[in-house]
Amino acid sequence: MKKAFKYVGRTIWSLITVLLLIVFFLTGIIWILEFGPSPTARNLFVNSAMESSAGKFLATMFIEEEEVAKIMAKNEVVATDEVTNSDMIVIEEPEEAIPEEEELQILEINGPAYSGYAVLVKDPSRVSVGISGPYGEGYRGKTVAAMCEETGSTLAVNGGGFEDTDGMGTGAIPIGIVIHDGELLWGEPDSTYEVIGFDSDNKLVVGKMTAKAALERGIQSALSFGPTLIVNGEPANISGAGSGMNPRTAIGQAADGTVIILVIDGRQANSLGATFEDLINVMLEYGAVNAANLDGGSSTYMYYQGEYVNKGASMLGPRKGPTCILVK
Repeated sequence: MKKAFKYVGRTIWSLITVLLLIVFFLTGIIWILEFGPSPTARNLFVNSAMESSAGKFLATMFIEEEEVAKIMAKNEVVATDEVTNSDMIVIEEPEEAIPEEEELQILEINGPAYSGYAVLVKDPSRVSVGISGPYGEGYRGKTVAAMCEETGSTLAVNGGGFEDTDGMGTGAIPIGIVIHDGELLWGEPDSTYEVIGFDSDNKLVVGKMTAKAALERGIQSALSFGPTLIVNGEPANISGAGSGMNPRTAIGQAADGTVIILVIDGRQANSLGATFEDLINVMLEYGAVNAANLDGGSSTYMYYQGEYVNKGASMLGPRKGPTCILVK
């Protein structure tokens, strides 16, 4: 019996020693990133940590909050007041039916530090904002899979932001605006929001406007996040690194109406994540004239024909949120 206790004790101490070594090792890496010879590496690390819901403390472990704020201010996407000019989008009816494999394409994409998927949807009328609703205290959001299955859609990705205090949010309180079937479900009519939505002509509209202006413009479904990545063919200006590297979801539209959806994995050994500049470059490669960033990080998931396609970063599995992007 004494030998057994002795063996168990040694095992426990060995595990504690290993855990302490891992903690010291990771702490050392963070110190090197924040105080090492590369300001670029420091900026990427700080922005990456600050963009996460649970990892912000990593950025402030050795650096004062004031200095972190300065780093973020020097490495961001420069805000723009431009709003989509829908005349740049010309959607023509195809002369003959397009095969499904050409109508909806899912392509693997890879960059220097990321891997993920680009979804190309030729018919923009198939794309809309899905909702978990109703919203508010006492309700719960839904996973991307649930919203996809309940609407009989083919594909869905996560959508707009939501309140997630201390990582304990239910996903039922959106941040920003939610418009569904031409009705304002969340947001104040005279408040200005970062709007990402589709109008009655199935054209993607991105930019800052009031909820009232969005409805007057004929937007049928919309949500909020950002930043705007491309507007009217012009990519956003980026200062410094622009952002960190994280899991990302984004949506855009080409001049012929093709909708482009990007889902980038991150926080993994084989895919650290993408920056906003990475998203812009991929969107431009596929011809986007308007594009915006959606909620990312642990929320980034793509569900297609009954299963999740990408490898999400959340250790607890797909999160519940208030909105998604649906492809019928």
